[in-house]
Amino acid sequence: MANVSVYNMEGKEVGTIELNDAVFGVEVNEHLVHMAVVQQLANNRQGTQKAKTRSEVSGGGRKPWRQKGTGHARQGSTRSPQWAGGGVVFAPVPRDYSFKLNKKEKRAALKSALTSKVQGSSLIVVDELKFDEIKTKNFTNVMNNLKVEKGLVVIADNDVNVVMSARNVADVDTTLVNTINVYDVMKAKTVVLTKDAVAKIEEVYA
Repeated sequence: MANVSVYNMEGKEVGTIELNDAVFGVEVNEHLVHMAVVQQLANNRQGTQKAKTRSEVSGGGRKPWRQKGTGHARQGSTRSPQWAGGGVVFAPVPRDYSFKLNKKEKRAALKSALTSKVQGSSLIVVDELKFDEIKTKNFTNVMNNLKVEKGLVVIADNDVNVVMSARNVADVDTTLVNTINVYDVMKAKTVVLTKDAVAKIEEVYA
């Protein structure tokens, strides 16, 4: 099992924690990680893009000039794709981009993502994150103490003071254990977990 240092909110090391290899020490499957990221981005697409083909553009019912003798190239419609105001050749239409990943594949992808952060020394465990009030400056000070610039903070329970204090901090996102996803983990330069979040992740995914 991997041993990781535990820090307090002042950025001082206060102990170590053993991470469960069933979650934080698996063999990294890059293909599954890639598929999970692609799936999330595809599922987030609205799919409402639309343009008109030549059959949908109004006008163009008659030939603009006779077939022969004008010196122009022959034309059948002013709504052909080569004309200004004409239709689009392969016009996009509203569609659903989403696709499905099996539950086992999603779990394996998340474990691989977390393992890659441990292997890259990009995972920090803090003993707790507690604020008496909603204040962005307090949260920023903690991130500075932990030397986190572009990070993802994972907490076990929905602590309003933590979430609201982090909301205006650039390049730092917060998430709960039950909403953690591969894309956010891989996008973050550093993943910050509370001890409670580690315990909950191991309970759910081990």
